[in-house]
Amino acid sequence: MSQIRCQVEGIAPLTKTVYRVDLTPDVSLDFESGQYVLVHMGEDDQRPFSIANAAYDNNRLELHIGADPGNSYATEVLERMRQEKAIYVSGGHGQATLQAGDKPMILVAGGTGFSYTYSILMQSLKVNPNRQVTLYWGGKHLDDLYYHKELISLAEHHPHMTYIPVVENADEDWEGRKGWVHHAVLADFADLSAMQVYIAGRFDMAKVARDDFFERGLTKENLFGDAYAFI
Repeated sequence: MSQIRCQVEGIAPLTKTVYRVDLTPDVSLDFESGQYVLVHMGEDDQRPFSIANAAYDNNRLELHIGADPGNSYATEVLERMRQEKAIYVSGGHGQATLQAGDKPMILVAGGTGFSYTYSILMQSLKVNPNRQVTLYWGGKHLDDLYYHKELISLAEHHPHMTYIPVVENADEDWEGRKGWVHHAVLADFADLSAMQVYIAGRFDMAKVARDDFFERGLTKENLFGDAYAFI
């Protein structure tokens, strides 16, 4: 797959450790919602990042990059972008893409895994607005859910969309869901046999969620996530 040069339009903090990167590719990138790009740092050094924007909006690329001080894998990418104002990528990569049909969807995101689910969400709302979709987004703190207000507004304007934020270490005044994000799904759905589920986050979360969801009737054919190519 050929590399595409992208102009770096902006790098903006979303939290203390997460950055939104906006890129303009020299040519439109052909990808499906749920795929990722490889950022080419060297001949044998390509680093994956989920595409946050929907496939219908393919004249740009939006990435959400988690880069805490100890994460050189991501901070080196951001530093290259800041210095050179351009970067080479290839994509789209990955098989865990939005599936056609009318099955109700559950999107489960932990941390910056949200970018994967956001692309799928926005594409689904565009092409099939009557399809039921429920997004569960978990973070250690409410501030980690950096599109929280936007998602509340989005759900208010789309009657078939539900947004459920889940905070692991919630403040005393938090009246929403608490704990692990996939436990919120289990609390809401006794039977997952008729659902499609898309998951992005830490591999350990994806593995535990898979096992628990299968016990609730979810089939392998209706579970999607890049992690499952490795675990």
